Amino acid sequence: MNNNTPADLGRPKGHSLRDYWTTGTISSLCESLTKLGHIRIELRDERSVILDASSLSEVQPFAEPIPDDATVVPITIGDESIGAVVVYPNTDHTQSDEVYGLIKRIGELIAMTASEMCSDVSELRLHISEIAVLYKLSSLLVQGGRVNDTLELALELALEVLGLDAGAIMLLPEDSPGIGHREIENELQRSASVALSTEWLSNPTPLSKDRLFDRQSLAGEVVSSCNLPEDPRVLVPDECRAEGLIAFAGTGLVFNERPIGVIRLYSRSPREFSLAERHLIRSIAESAAAAVEQARLLKLQARERRMHRSLKIAGAVQKRMLPEETPKFEHIELAARYRPSQEIGGDFYDLFTVRDQLGVLVGDVVGKGVVAGLLMSAVRATLRAYAELFDDLSKVMTQTNDAVCRDTTVSEFVTIWYAAIDPESLMMRYVVAGHEQPMLVRKEKEHDGWKVRTLEGSGLVVGVIAGEQYTMQAVQLEPGDFLIAYTDGITDAVNFDMDRFRKHRLEASVLEYLDEVPDASADDVLKRIFWSMRQFVGLQDQADDETLVVVKVVGEEGSRIGNRQ
Repeated sequence: MNNNTPADLGRPKGHSLRDYWTTGTISSLCESLTKLGHIRIELRDERSVILDASSLSEVQPFAEPIPDDATVVPITIGDESIGAVVVYPNTDHTQSDEVYGLIKRIGELIAMTASEMCSDVSELRLHISEIAVLYKLSSLLVQGGRVNDTLELALELALEVLGLDAGAIMLLPEDSPGIGHREIENELQRSASVALSTEWLSNPTPLSKDRLFDRQSLAGEVVSSCNLPEDPRVLVPDECRAEGLIAFAGTGLVFNERPIGVIRLYSRSPREFSLAERHLIRSIAESAAAAVEQARLLKLQARERRMHRSLKIAGAVQKRMLPEETPKFEHIELAARYRPSQEIGGDFYDLFTVRDQLGVLVGDVVGKGVVAGLLMSAVRATLRAYAELFDDLSKVMTQTNDAVCRDTTVSEFVTIWYAAIDPESLMMRYVVAGHEQPMLVRKEKEHDGWKVRTLEGSGLVVGVIAGEQYTMQAVQLEPGDFLIAYTDGITDAVNFDMDRFRKHRLEASVLEYLDEVPDASADDVLKRIFWSMRQFVGLQDQADDETLVVVKVVGEEGSRIGNRQ
């Protein structure tokens, strides 16, 4: 209980008793007590204007003076005075001091009850406003609108519901770990602002010393100041005065413990922020942060969809670079299959006619994806071009290597196995550049069974050292032979025990099948190899590109097709 003059009731900071004076119940109670105790009791607003129950719709526009010895009991919301109950002195001494004391106590209780009621209503109104704000922000979150539109709405709603005058939302760059230890804040980018000048917004000097406000905000606190120009923590008091900013509240936009930015709210008059208002500011910031992250995620997803479409197109183009139709030779069967592990792979093969011979090319570019796919296309085209110019396969590989070295970095290289088969003599010449050695499967009459021979040969991978020399090898093919060339994606395929398929399982698969089906076609053998590999791997994901080429020499065993008349 305090004795105050009308000026002591204080200036409003956003609330008035008239905002809660809807039915006149408290005014009627004061009037009833006045009649009962013959002691005048009044209900007054923050300006000391009497609130009379008989004139709810017409509040008198002027304040009446309060006697110096009257008892004034403030009605408050938090620490803000919004009105008072005034108990006049017992001037005619019609009541004893004991009765007068009881009446003053009742006046105190009326003021306390009014304070509790107004506080409850104020908090309820704030909660309703909070729900309305969060509902609007949630709608934007579902719609996934533009980041700036979302932040502008969040800022406007925060200012409206809190009755503030200006504000801004500043964002950190995406994937930023937080603010630096610099005395400038140029890493923060303004995304929304209301009622702030260009000079204020463009000033890189932080609001607080050592950027204390930002650090506390991004740590999850709601930071406030009731008087910025006089606050010792503030680094720019003169600028605050020039901008007309007095009170401040702010907090961080944080999503999953990752800082996104800060929201800064200002009032142009002194202002204290209640616990409920601080909670509302934090809720708005959390919803805004979620909306920003949602918008960024949708943007990223759209970018990924575009990239995925581009990769699908690139993958389709890459597949069209593989031979759609294999060359036709009377005594040679061909089968090939390429299975990329991603949209764009690094493996490649080619079957083509060159200088009246069959060209067989199998290669593997280091890595995967777009870069590997582009390099694969370039290497295939380059080797084809040199194959048309030179009959010497070692020279073809040397020239291809030099061309690749000119156009790639040291980390980009290719393994290649390239052969040319004469369809008449069945002489096969080949050259190796760091690639897996193919298998030659032949039926040995003296042993009455199939035998695997590894086609020896070595050479440095293409694209590492310019001027590298390669050695051409030669082998005589015979009718019934199977040539099996592959990339390491076949032999390196792993099962759930992380055991690799390896070359010995590849050989065993071919030999077992040819023992069962000795007249199998090239396509039959290819299918059997992939079947055996898939049986071994099971449901394990494909880890690498898989490429397989099978060449079968068709004709009577033991005779040279090219020597027939």
